[in-house]
Amino acid sequence: MYRAFGKRLFDIAAGCASLVLLAPLFAAIAIGIRATSPGPAFYRGIRAGRGGRRFTMLKFRTMVPDAEARGPASTAADDERITPIGRVLRRVKLDELPQLVNVVKGDMSLVGPRPQVISVVNDYSDRERKLLAVRPGITDWASIRFRDEGEILKGSGDPDGDYMRLIHPEKVTLGLKYADSISFATDVGILLRTAAIVLRLRSE
Repeated sequence: MYRAFGKRLFDIAAGCASLVLLAPLFAAIAIGIRATSPGPAFYRGIRAGRGGRRFTMLKFRTMVPDAEARGPASTAADDERITPIGRVLRRVKLDELPQLVNVVKGDMSLVGPRPQVISVVNDYSDRERKLLAVRPGITDWASIRFRDEGEILKGSGDPDGDYMRLIHPEKVTLGLKYADSISFATDVGILLRTAAIVLRLRSE
């Protein structure tokens, strides 16, 4: 029942409430980005959603405009395309907040495998394509496991290749584990653990 109906209702209720409560923070971050870096406050990236359907994912912009045309899709912690305010937003995960809009729209869920770029999904194996049976999410087990991908890729001469070698396989395994065990208790547990990580990072 939760998988069929409850999860979507939970996403809508929690997503709408979060957008209202966090509206002042959204405004402050957007103003900060515009004041310190030329370009828009938001990043819009094309990702693969449930069933492989393309959608526009929102994030606060943490890199220079047109960053995707200037380097790899994967971002290391020492990537020169990251703006000063972007480093702060990435560190405390605030850049992901606009995806609450995607959650309310139905493109994403609060919890689910992270959405992938189209080029990665096009090369999915039959096993990996099972991830497309569920909505992608803002957080999941893999987000907790790899809470700072940038540090893992730091110093890499091939961030995209190292992402596929060092991070992607375990992300797939954890994503499939989640897809096979969706429940309200699992979602709440993942959200609480994610919140604890964010709070710890902000206090460091």
